[in-house]
Amino acid sequence: MKATDNTSQENNRPQAATLAGKRLLVVGAGGFIGGFICREGIARGMEVTAAVRESTSRRYLSDPALRFLVLDYDNPAQMEEAIAASEPWDYIIYNLGATKAATFPEFNLVNYEYLRRFVEILKKTGRVPSRFLFMSSLSALGPGDEKYYTPLDASTVPNPNTRYGLSKVKAEQYLEYQSGIPYIIFRPTGVYGPHEKDYLMMVKSIDSHFDFGVGFKPQMLTFIYVDDLVNAMFDALAAGVAGKKYIISEERAYTQKEFRKIVAEELGTKWVIPVRLPLWLTWVASYAAEKIGHFRAKPSTLNRDKFKIMKQRNWNADVSEAKRDFGFKTRFSLRDGIRETVRAYRNEGK
Repeated sequence: MKATDNTSQENNRPQAATLAGKRLLVVGAGGFIGGFICREGIARGMEVTAAVRESTSRRYLSDPALRFLVLDYDNPAQMEEAIAASEPWDYIIYNLGATKAATFPEFNLVNYEYLRRFVEILKKTGRVPSRFLFMSSLSALGPGDEKYYTPLDASTVPNPNTRYGLSKVKAEQYLEYQSGIPYIIFRPTGVYGPHEKDYLMMVKSIDSHFDFGVGFKPQMLTFIYVDDLVNAMFDALAAGVAGKKYIISEERAYTQKEFRKIVAEELGTKWVIPVRLPLWLTWVASYAAEKIGHFRAKPSTLNRDKFKIMKQRNWNADVSEAKRDFGFKTRFSLRDGIRETVRAYRNEGK
């Protein structure tokens, strides 16, 4: 039986060489990660189409080889017409999502309902690709073991404690149980790199000689540099197993002190004052910031979801499934990635 299962998995894997010359659609191309996906697809010889809204900035989508598909995710009729008029795609990377929203219904709309609409239109128009890669998040799994710091892995049962994580799990379950398409799900840990804003705030804080942390219990942090994540996407399209979920992270974890030291050294900052905020004070600040965001009708970076993420102590990640199935391996250590991030930060004039 085991040999049969392995043979079945091998039959589900397209060869890496088939990517060149194939058509790729990148949904959510205008976000932080989207531009890197498009660039890598073109570099691999693919015909890349960026799915964007009419209002999406194309600042990082300037390659003349790039094609565009304008979609209004709130207008299914427009989406169906635009998709039906397009040539079929061999692969789709679905990178559309909201990491900040004021309410769960808003998270649910963007992270689940838009996906469901899109996939149903693909099926209706005969545009289902040979692989559909969905970008979920490690937050979909929820808090891990905070006693022994056992890594989150493929066997971890999702138990999200944030509205964001819950919306991602809902999307995952739709793909798994209802979609009927050949999906692959990525659950990356914290993604950083040039143009990313949340980690840039931490870099700027350390550049100003302060490093703010939450709670006093040891915390293990994991990271993935954007180029390593994007390379993993294409390797998974070429050799990943349909119907599987992959955790994507640099293999080692870091303490807050190690992160601070690396960032400070790459910035050339001689001294940094670590400031530890008690959990109760952080919760009060998060609650207040969220309420102010509601009042201004603009989601706040600091909110109760963010508090739960900062509170989580164990972000250790086991990437053995990705290593086994498509040879996942990072090229950038945290230091390497921070060096590139700092260079971009300096070049963009802070």
